[in-house]
Amino acid sequence: MQPANVVLLQSDPYIAQTLAASLSNSFHRVHIAQSLDDLRYVAAKHRPFAIIVDLETATIGDVESLKQEFRNIRIVCNHRVADEAMWTLSLNVGADDCCPSDDMRGILSATIRETTIRSIAA
Repeated sequence: MQPANVVLLQSDPYIAQTLAASLSNSFHRVHIAQSLDDLRYVAAKHRPFAIIVDLETATIGDVESLKQEFRNIRIVCNHRVADEAMWTLSLNVGADDCCPSDDMRGILSATIRETTIRSIAA
């Protein structure tokens, strides 16, 4: 499998750093974006395998436009509050999965799920 990149945008710097550390074991490079514009720039430049976006930083409309811009990139959303309605909306507009912000294992699993499937299939 080729090395893959991940881009994340989080409202909480602690969560961003913790996620980056967890993901660095499974991905070649983890980019922490500072804004939605920065996320778009980094994603266009590095074509990551996945984008992890905090729904406190991005809107449902942003998730939808990210999925349209980056069709082949996995998008995993997270939020500190387990809001089923918000998560359902994000899935309906194209997110591949949603997880609570404090569920690092769940976010990691949602992000690498397709990588594992592709490795087994190859």
